[in-house]
Amino acid sequence: MSVVALSGGIGGAKLALGLYRSLPPGKLTVIANTGDDFDHLGLHISPDVDTTLYTLSGLANPVLGWGRRDETWTFMETLERLGGETWFRLGDGDLALHVERTRRLAAGQTLSQVIAAMAQRLGITASILPMSDDPVRTRVATTEGELDFQEYFVRHQCRPVLTGMDYRGAPGARPAPAIAAALADPALEAVIICPSNPYLSIAPILAVPGLRDMLKKASAPVIAVSPLIGGKAVKGPTAKIMTELGIPVSPAAVTDYYGSLIDGFILDQRDASLADGLKSTVKLADTLMNTLEDRERLARECLAFAKELKRP
Repeated sequence: MSVVALSGGIGGAKLALGLYRSLPPGKLTVIANTGDDFDHLGLHISPDVDTTLYTLSGLANPVLGWGRRDETWTFMETLERLGGETWFRLGDGDLALHVERTRRLAAGQTLSQVIAAMAQRLGITASILPMSDDPVRTRVATTEGELDFQEYFVRHQCRPVLTGMDYRGAPGARPAPAIAAALADPALEAVIICPSNPYLSIAPILAVPGLRDMLKKASAPVIAVSPLIGGKAVKGPTAKIMTELGIPVSPAAVTDYYGSLIDGFILDQRDASLADGLKSTVKLADTLMNTLEDRERLARECLAFAKELKRP
């Protein structure tokens, strides 16, 4: 058996960890959003990829949800004294990863090759793939002008009113080479769209030409997990963005967005009254992942749901 997960952000990494711990070694492939990638201080930063690497390797900061545990900040403190930009925080240990990635990319390695090497060094047995080795950059239009995603998300803390989004470079991008094989694997049992922000984390992945078709042609069912509980996102700006784009903050809007791509939808049990209005086969579950046990439990429920569904 094998499983493919589409993931971005902290919520996606949490479920990816549950799947990783619930499956035999080597049976999980995580397709990570790279629309959040950007160049900062001369370094190539891959926030969603790194969150996945740190989470699956047990190095993630348990308080922040991003970055490394037991991090030190000498670099940032020194940079601040020198008058450098400090709005995007890079811990000392985290900095090493960015430096090595940038060095490898400059030497001609692809992003896929760099991530695979890092995952091996960190003892990760899952395959972590970028959605593309080609640069795709999420840009957001706001009432204060157009911004790179990290400027909007970190520097401005999502305060500007969002009016639209664009995934720059997507039309000319190609799926990372290993994605096709993962989705065509005869042993594939499930494709899980993690409870990531559909518009910021999953949409950039789906914007890569050919990737949506690969998902539709996969023999295994595609299941999406609701990123909303009681009309709110557990973490992040999902509800704010939906409101500002004129999209109802509801699981129905999420299922409408995914449309025929998904075969099933996992709805939080607190929203059970909304199940009848969804255009998808629904399974109720507790989707709140506060603990490691929660993540493993939800992963098992996703896998069980996949066994109940069959693609035509």
